[in-house]
Amino acid sequence: MQRTHEIGVVAIGRNEGDRLKRALRSLDARRERTVYVDSSSTDDSVSFARSIGVDVVELDTTIPFTAGRARNAGCDRLLEIAPDVEFVQFVDGDCEVVDGWIERAAAEITRDPKLAVVCGRRRERFPHATIWNRLCDMEWNTPIGRSHACGGDALYRVSAFRSAGGFDSRLVAGEEPELCVRIRARGFEIERVDAEMTLHDVAMTRASQWWRRASRNGHAIVGALMIHGNDANHDWGRQLFRAVFWATSITVASIAAGIGLFSALPWAWKLTLAMLPIALLALVWARTFVNRSRRGDSVGDCALYATFVVAGKWAECAGAFQCWRDHASGRRSRWIEYKPIPTRTSGERA
Repeated sequence: MQRTHEIGVVAIGRNEGDRLKRALRSLDARRERTVYVDSSSTDDSVSFARSIGVDVVELDTTIPFTAGRARNAGCDRLLEIAPDVEFVQFVDGDCEVVDGWIERAAAEITRDPKLAVVCGRRRERFPHATIWNRLCDMEWNTPIGRSHACGGDALYRVSAFRSAGGFDSRLVAGEEPELCVRIRARGFEIERVDAEMTLHDVAMTRASQWWRRASRNGHAIVGALMIHGNDANHDWGRQLFRAVFWATSITVASIAAGIGLFSALPWAWKLTLAMLPIALLALVWARTFVNRSRRGDSVGDCALYATFVVAGKWAECAGAFQCWRDHASGRRSRWIEYKPIPTRTSGERA
């Protein structure tokens, strides 16, 4: 098993409140080799991290914040204070690292020199508090084994991370899969192991938060396409086409059905037009339902997930258009934040 002093941790956050305190306390065993990167918090995040002995990096506020920029800055600082670190665990400030995870991930990555990234199961802390929480918990239940990408929480081999150039700090979303493309291009692999990794507190209580979070998928797809084109291994072009095609088709069919119902067309044509958007919705919904059922989800969870995957097509299109518009106008996309500043503890919300 990898020695403790060869593993470091980088946590990032902004106004995470009690969530950050749980995250940093879950890393007590590696406190001396933990770096917290703060993106202009207005709560006590920075003072708390320093009070428990965690090294803190406060990002320059004149440069736009992104998660990739924060993680890069954290890794740079970690290697300054601990140059012998071979593996770095990245963790978001709203996630508590499960006891034993880092040791398990280190054991996996040291057994296979081709592995550059190891991730596990991220779970939502309160999956039944809201439907938005439940959707996130299902989204994070990804297949075990070799993977094309990982999420924000993962253990990286430092040499592979640095040889790939780290995260692209320009991306406001999707920086992890974009980096994984560059890592795999260098002959390394990403592994999702069957182990508990982190407990996440997504803190979503409103549909508007879900919409903003879902729109990040569109940002991520277009941002990656602008960098790599339609990489065959990740298939961003197809993802964008599916989102635009289904959202546009269902919208056009719905408008046509509405016009047809008030026209002089025969009732048979009116019925056909009325059924067309329903049929398109049902097709996308059914395909998603079947895919989730193959992962062992309950009927209710499959139905919930399928419903919001369909609804999310419009959010993805909105995010993709915003990213394209920003690029075309020469503007830098802004960090998409969907969480409110905490005013009470997660336990009270639950």
